[in-house]
Amino acid sequence: QVQLVESGGGLVQPGGSLRLSCAASGNDFSTYAMAWYRQRPGKQRELVAAITTGGGTNYADSVKGRFTISRDNAKSTVYLQMNSLTPDDTAVYYCNVPRGNMKPYWGQGTQVTVSS
Repeated sequence: QVQLVESGGGLVQPGGSLRLSCAASGNDFSTYAMAWYRQRPGKQRELVAAITTGGGTNYADSVKGRFTISRDNAKSTVYLQMNSLTPDDTAVYYCNVPRGNMKPYWGQGTQVTVSS
């Protein structure tokens, strides 16, 4: 079992930036693909960004050019840099380890609120 702990959420004004972090337990972080999801109020959880073990990335269309996912294998941490935030980015953001046909690992989530 991998434990995932997100941090970095908070209240930010429109146009502002935040950086989310997700620290993973264990010694196998470099072997995991990682992802960030979010759940906006009243909506289903959706994929925001993902990064492979080799550093390849993909993004939801809604965040392309504004968000950047990265990883530091030495720190067993994945990041989500979020720029040019809008109120529509308000959500609980979750860290995820996809595991194919097996149940994925999830963090507890961190709230991001974009409001003036």
